Amino acid sequence: MVGQLSVHGIKRSRITPQAAEAKKLKEQSKIEAYLALEADVLGRKRSKDHTTDSLGQTTKLLDLNPEFYTIWNFRRNILLTLFPTLISDEVVAHLTSDLRLTTSYLLVHPKVYWIWNHRKWCLESVPDGPGESVKWKEEFWKGELKLVEKMLDADSRNFHAWDYRRYVLASLPVQRPLTDELKYTQSKIESNFSNFSAWHCRTKTLAAIWEKEQTPEAEIRRTKDQEFELVTQALWTDPNDQSGWLYHRWLVGSEPPLEVLNREIKNIKDLYEVEPDSKWCINALAHYTLLLGQDQSTTQVDKAKLRKEAHDLYRRLEDVDPDRKNRYQEMGM
Repeated sequence: MVGQLSVHGIKRSRITPQAAEAKKLKEQSKIEAYLALEADVLGRKRSKDHTTDSLGQTTKLLDLNPEFYTIWNFRRNILLTLFPTLISDEVVAHLTSDLRLTTSYLLVHPKVYWIWNHRKWCLESVPDGPGESVKWKEEFWKGELKLVEKMLDADSRNFHAWDYRRYVLASLPVQRPLTDELKYTQSKIESNFSNFSAWHCRTKTLAAIWEKEQTPEAEIRRTKDQEFELVTQALWTDPNDQSGWLYHRWLVGSEPPLEVLNREIKNIKDLYEVEPDSKWCINALAHYTLLLGQDQSTTQVDKAKLRKEAHDLYRRLEDVDPDRKNRYQEMGM
């Protein structure tokens, strides 16, 4: 019998001792069934039982625990044993089935590396030859990018999905323009400035464009100026988020033009006046101040002054971020 308790006016069910015992027994039964299944599959693995029956057992176990990487390895060994006995279309059917399986798992466990890894293995195992395999390859890749975009729509900061997106883009039969990827990363960044993976992908995409097109330095500088405008929006929106600051440092680089460095230092000083406790703001200002002091055109007097400014900023960081006090002491020496 289930009674009713009222806490702050909210009714709450009270489970009887009999019902609690029944629930306990049910959970215990589930645990025992799982352990029995695990023992069976691991026993098959040890005895190298690479049969379709073993394949089915791995599916049952992975349904319960898709993070069990040992079972994914065993599953691949089973499939590799079966494939030589099958025609191409049958191999494709198996791989298609596993791709559907991983899709269902990813919807629930989108950050489990082993699921993404098995999906890649499936794609790389598609045979070349007659039948439906060639057509399947072409059609699948058209939809694969849509799949990962749906995953990123659900969680735009899932770095596993971003890694997989780069893999898909590199594997497309017909390569997409790199400018399309720039537009995609910008849309993700503008919807969430703290999307570290999107910022990181943007660095890789821009670098790839410049290398592929052998972009002149003057054009790179013009593009970077536009990027500074984008990242400045992020820094002012949330100065305590690391993502934008890392991208900003990438844009500045190790040997920036003097006018760029002075401009960005001024902009960050403006932000520092508004956000005096932002550790990333102080950190960037200290780093760029030291960078300015390394410029060949800087006089010895100015270099000493800039080192003093940077030292004071690192002392300020010791107060703002005491957990990293020792690190800042070393950086400010």
